[in-house]
Amino acid sequence: MKPDPSVAEYQANFSATYESANYGRGLAAYFLRMSHVWCERRFDRADHFSQVLEVGAGTGVHLKSVRHSFDEYWMTDLNQPLLDQFAANGPTKEGRICVKSEDATHLSFADHSFDRLIAAHVLEHLPNPHRVLREWVRVVRPGGVISLILPCDPGLAWRWGRHLGPRRALLQRGLAYDYWMAREHINPIHNLVSFLRYYFDEIDESWRPFFLPSTDLNLFYIAHVRVKP
Repeated sequence: MKPDPSVAEYQANFSATYESANYGRGLAAYFLRMSHVWCERRFDRADHFSQVLEVGAGTGVHLKSVRHSFDEYWMTDLNQPLLDQFAANGPTKEGRICVKSEDATHLSFADHSFDRLIAAHVLEHLPNPHRVLREWVRVVRPGGVISLILPCDPGLAWRWGRHLGPRRALLQRGLAYDYWMAREHINPIHNLVSFLRYYFDEIDESWRPFFLPSTDLNLFYIAHVRVKP
């Protein structure tokens, strides 16, 4: 049996090539960028969330698509090199941008600290997602919103799209792409949707790009959950 590949090497390569591999050129990169745009179409300049928390924010890709106003936007991620890339590029929105290393599964913030929590392409990576959702609800005020973008993995469209995305670039860099995706995307979309529909009564759901509620025909599932008192 082969030894496990190096986690440190993978993380270093992932951090160095994150934006170019995932959001660079090509059809797959276009759709990945659009997932953030589609998520934010639920809101506009008339909306205001005073305190916003983004978990798994990476290099700040999602922030570029945010249309509503805010007083503070907390960019958090456990991968510090990704946050450092955002800090080097500087803020791109009005309002205060706060950057902090945080574990999305065990947040350091007090209860009811935020009006909106954003998790774009995050929950599929995290063990015990049912517990993670409860942790996210903890830090959101009653009446606040939790916004999620989830890949329709292992749906047919998503599996096909993988071959048009960063797979080739990472394979060329010597990374075992399929192996790492098997370790990273641990929660299938069917299970995550089932959790959301069980725990929350008020969900604004959408499927993209083809709108039909199908995990095989679409690439992304987007949900805005209203947190009740």
